[in-house]
Amino acid sequence: MLTFRRALIIAGAVLTFFYLLQHTHTAPQLTVNSPKPTGSYQENKKIQETAPPRQEAEAALPPATSSTSESSNEATYKKERPQISLEDLKTRPLRQKLAYQFPYDPEGKFPAYIWQTWKYTPASGDFGEAFRPAEASWTEKHPTFIHEVITDSVAVSLIRHLYATVPEVFEAYTALPLPVLKADFFRYLILLARGGIYTDIDTMAIVSATDWVPSEVPRSSYGLVIGIEADPDRPDWQDWYSRRIQFCQWTIQAKPGHPILRDIVASITEETLERKRQGKLSKDSTMSVVEFTGPAIWTDTVFRFFNDPEYFDMTTSKGNITWQHFTGIKQAKKVGDVVVLPITSFSPGVGQMGAGDDDDPMAFVKHEFEGA
Repeated sequence: MLTFRRALIIAGAVLTFFYLLQHTHTAPQLTVNSPKPTGSYQENKKIQETAPPRQEAEAALPPATSSTSESSNEATYKKERPQISLEDLKTRPLRQKLAYQFPYDPEGKFPAYIWQTWKYTPASGDFGEAFRPAEASWTEKHPTFIHEVITDSVAVSLIRHLYATVPEVFEAYTALPLPVLKADFFRYLILLARGGIYTDIDTMAIVSATDWVPSEVPRSSYGLVIGIEADPDRPDWQDWYSRRIQFCQWTIQAKPGHPILRDIVASITEETLERKRQGKLSKDSTMSVVEFTGPAIWTDTVFRFFNDPEYFDMTTSKGNITWQHFTGIKQAKKVGDVVVLPITSFSPGVGQMGAGDDDDPMAFVKHEFEGA
């Protein structure tokens, strides 16, 4: 017969057995997945499995509403870099810091953000009435996007937060002596960190960004969409523009972390801090906004990427990609993971350089040139 005392003895024995069993077995090894690549690219992948040799002529993509042509070369993505500590990160070169902080996923989605900057938000009575139709057009054409108009004071706090681990970038931003320089720098900074669309406050959305590139072109195959600002086919072009082909930066669409954005952020940061060190950074100092933070340095950075052997196979190249590959284009071209739209797309109705009218099928954004 099982008495109460015997039951207690048996229960104690059973508990002791399970306790010893648990503590004499070797603990199982936990398998932890490696973190996502933290380099400039998702470096263990490629946009295409094989990057075909570079050619001067671009291969056509599938026809769509607006046909697009593509360079036969695709940007490649290197092997994954090991994860590094915060203390070690502080000792790395600036571009490595930015690549670690803002990794690029070429196969990721374009974030549904629209970023604009101005002195006031649309909710303010001081927001210019002339800007309201243009500002509202972006929400109307992108009803599911988050649309933010960032004021100067908010921009300072936002950049401080986003670049807290790369303090030299914030130092450079706050050191810039002119609002126009800060406005230029901000667009690159916000797109590098968060991606989406940056567009000037005086731009009008004609076509939704979801239709800028034909749907037949996989979104996983490109991470930056830019347009041509100027294509001055005239002998005195240097009297009017900084570059023979000039890419506009009043409207840019990007995935966060794109290496072109990383490069221009690093270049502006380094140049700003060097000028500051030399005492040449003031409102009275001679500086060209176009060259320092504007479309000139933006254009140079894009072309530098197009011809960078770190991202492109140059062994079979027939020559560098130059302005000649883009002059006079009427449809989009794709070089690596960058889509370049013709001048009509972001500069319709200018009446020169081959730009079409506002009702042209390739007209996507209208710049009113009213911001200051």
